Amino acid sequence: MLRALLYILPLALTIFAFIDCLNTPEDEAKHLPKIAWVFIILLFWIVGPIVWLAAGKTRQVHGGGRTPSEWSRGRGTWVAPDDNPDFLKSLKDDDKKDEALLKDWEADLRRREEEIKRREGNTGPEDSTPPAAP
Repeated sequence: MLRALLYILPLALTIFAFIDCLNTPEDEAKHLPKIAWVFIILLFWIVGPIVWLAAGKTRQVHGGGRTPSEWSRGRGTWVAPDDNPDFLKSLKDDDKKDEALLKDWEADLRRREEEIKRREGNTGPEDSTPPAAP
């Protein structure tokens, strides 16, 4: 089992570094052109991938410049939608617009239904007045 691990780990490291090198834009490759890094990774089986991962690529700091251990401590510039007051306000505004649109549609539907009833019953708008209370 240990013998297989001695071959699998360097192979996995080489494959990872090779794919990472191919996916890296040309302007992010440091010190050498990208094609040279590909040859170094493939020719120098164990050392090449390690050198690529250590010095071959411009690494960017994630999380607004903070270290990974600080990512969970506080918020950066991104806020979850359910915690964002602007987003919640926009949802309320959308709900109000939707309710107003629904009321308009309902009123239009009632008007059309009354118009259809008048046509079917041959009654005019004069006959549609409610009877007087006694």
